[in-house]
Amino acid sequence: MHRVLCHNSALLVTVMLTSLGNFAAEAAPSDTLPQVRVASVRRVFHNGEHNAFTDLVRFKDTYYLTFRSCPDGHMVHPTASIIVLASNDTQEWRQVHRFSVAERDTRDPHFLVFRDTLFVYTGTWYSGSTTLARDDYDLNKHLGYAAWSKDGAEWHSPIMLEGTFGHYVWRAAAHGDKAYLCGRRKLGFAVAQRGEGRQVESLMLESDDGLIWRKRAVFQKIAGDETAFLFEADGGVLAVGRRGGGPAQLLRSSPPYTHWDRTDLDRYIGGPLLTKWGDRYLVGGRKTTPDSGPKTSLCWLVGDQLHEFAELPSGGDNSYPGFLPLGPGRALVSYYSSHERDASGAAITAIYLAELVIEK
Repeated sequence: MHRVLCHNSALLVTVMLTSLGNFAAEAAPSDTLPQVRVASVRRVFHNGEHNAFTDLVRFKDTYYLTFRSCPDGHMVHPTASIIVLASNDTQEWRQVHRFSVAERDTRDPHFLVFRDTLFVYTGTWYSGSTTLARDDYDLNKHLGYAAWSKDGAEWHSPIMLEGTFGHYVWRAAAHGDKAYLCGRRKLGFAVAQRGEGRQVESLMLESDDGLIWRKRAVFQKIAGDETAFLFEADGGVLAVGRRGGGPAQLLRSSPPYTHWDRTDLDRYIGGPLLTKWGDRYLVGGRKTTPDSGPKTSLCWLVGDQLHEFAELPSGGDNSYPGFLPLGPGRALVSYYSSHERDASGAAITAIYLAELVIEK
């Protein structure tokens, strides 16, 4: 992610829930959707390392921001670590925790507030003591880890997540007394190089305590990838899943999550975010534009249609947004980008916060 300030455009998504576990496919006219202004964009963290893959949450009246930081770059390195920042006002941020896992690359951290506890989940590639060549990645050696805290000040980590060996864990969600993770794995745990691509299935993993996990459902039998879950009050789940280099998919299911409806969206979405802003559905992530390359954008989701409302200042290596509502008509989005350069002219990869305002 390189570059600096704002840019306005729009990317949101709205889906209406009508009956138990069913989401209406009717689309609202785009001119009835709220107009969103990007009020500000600022770089909040850069330490000279590659900083990427963000998430935001509010816990016990404090705001938290997490991301991966690595002195050796984007790819798989045992020098990677997860950083957690905290703020009382979203303006001044302080580091409250940082952790790594020996001989593993930590990446893609995501928050979950569950059972009055703040969890940070990370998927880790096994690398050994040195940087791993891309052809040597093995999804079968993947393992989930967590950090957790009851008060945001005292942290416990790294903690291995039982039931996640061979699974690349991603975004988390909770409904009722259960926690859920997206976990992707090789079909049949096939022994072969890497293990990303079409020969990967995606699972919904379930937990009673946030630390011990089990299979709940398979929701992608091939080409499993990064997927964000959003649960409705009745247990119905809406999800947005990245699908390699092709169009992302919108997925819907109801308890017990044995049947999934899938609809292709109109674009690729890298590092997808799915959340609600008020009573509307919001989707964010990386799109690719023919003229300006990869950009982080935000959309309203209406039925099965995306309506873009903001293209954030971004470029190169970027996306993986987090979202936090701040009050009526105000919200904060975290993301990473490499669109800016340092004093020597070299690209940096830094963490940014964008403030969004719904225009009256």
